[in-house]
Amino acid sequence: MSPVVEPITPDETLPKSADVVIIGGGIIGTCAAWTLAQRGVSVVLCEKGHVAGEQSSRNWGFCRQQGRDPRELPLIIEALRSWKTIEKEIEADVGFKQSGVIYLGKKQEDLESYEQWLEHARPYQLDSRLVDGEELKKLLPGLEGEYAGALHTPSDGRAEPTKAAPAIARAAQRLGVQVFENCAVRGVETSGGRISAAVTEKGTVQTQSVILAGGAWSRLFCGNNGISLPQLKTLSSVMRTEPMESVGDTAVWGEGFAFRRRADGGYTIAHGSSNVADIIPDSFRLFSAFLPILRTDWTKLQLRFGSRFFEELKTPRRWALDVESPFEKMRVLDPEPHHKALDQALVNLKRLYPAFENAKVAERWGGLIDVTPDAVPVISNVDDLPGLTIATGFSGHGFGIGPGAGKLAADIATGASPIVDPTPFRLSRFSDGTGFTPMGHVSNDSLNKIKVP
Repeated sequence: MSPVVEPITPDETLPKSADVVIIGGGIIGTCAAWTLAQRGVSVVLCEKGHVAGEQSSRNWGFCRQQGRDPRELPLIIEALRSWKTIEKEIEADVGFKQSGVIYLGKKQEDLESYEQWLEHARPYQLDSRLVDGEELKKLLPGLEGEYAGALHTPSDGRAEPTKAAPAIARAAQRLGVQVFENCAVRGVETSGGRISAAVTEKGTVQTQSVILAGGAWSRLFCGNNGISLPQLKTLSSVMRTEPMESVGDTAVWGEGFAFRRRADGGYTIAHGSSNVADIIPDSFRLFSAFLPILRTDWTKLQLRFGSRFFEELKTPRRWALDVESPFEKMRVLDPEPHHKALDQALVNLKRLYPAFENAKVAERWGGLIDVTPDAVPVISNVDDLPGLTIATGFSGHGFGIGPGAGKLAADIATGASPIVDPTPFRLSRFSDGTGFTPMGHVSNDSLNKIKVP
């Protein structure tokens, strides 16, 4: 089942034109829309299902600098600046709290891996630091078991995925953005070699600029326009408890579990070290591109062959713009969670935190994460299709970076001075011969556990 997302009131009449059309009503798309609206740009946002219906409401809710690939650090720093002020600016509650994040380290080699990441982070003057076992006990009272120490970033935080994107969408609407649900964009029309319109199931919108923030659907959309986007999907499984006695506000990741306090008094819990990737036709098409990240730590990835292979095999890769598209046939991706992994996460958590012994699971859900070969997003224009900006492939860590990524996509789409250097996120890195490698995620909340080289 899917988590209950706060609703919005969608617009009804599609306009004939807009400065920018945004595809996708997740955290990236809504933040881009809100940014553009503040600049006086006319925006139409089209969501094939409902706002925040997929991974933007199904993630852990971490808003972290800690453990990120060094290429993402400038962008997450900007994103956190936005998270700190966003509730005042949009006049709505998104549940943001700067309560810190801790990654536990059982062995000395874990701390050595964290120290390697700190070397990349130090130029940005983050407050991330290593703590020893004794200090860890003070930071996490009630934690049992022996740990060598941990990586701790007090300035990191958390927010509520079911609240954030809808609240930002409503704020954007108040500034003039028109938001349409159950309105799939089938494709784009071109004139003179660049985008001239976005064709939706409800009509055509004349525009010279489109931002694709389609998450797990982005590769399919790009393929229909002859654009090669190397992106696969992995299954993320999450559960929440009913309100319970607090074990602290700090969000925690450890081997075999991860949790964070919720605004409703419960906890969001995930396994943190188990990821499922369904074998699909694209697995073979993109095998060579993803081989380096698979080699990094293949033991953390569970490959699975099942019905999804045949479902995607039947999905057309090309379609005309005057017929029903695949996006209309599947409004919301709502995969079954990996129950075995969630069961094990709760067992692991109860072993280390007796306070969870009586925790009652209220809900479980699954979500499909959009993953790139280097686990770093694509936020980029497309040389072969002027007017198209892609913002996708966030590899399981897009929620926290959302406000920054939305701003960067808005900058690129309108030719404004970019909030950070967009070069590391360019689409062409996968085809221009410069090479791409997974560099530095030290946690297990994306595709797998990657150590800094």
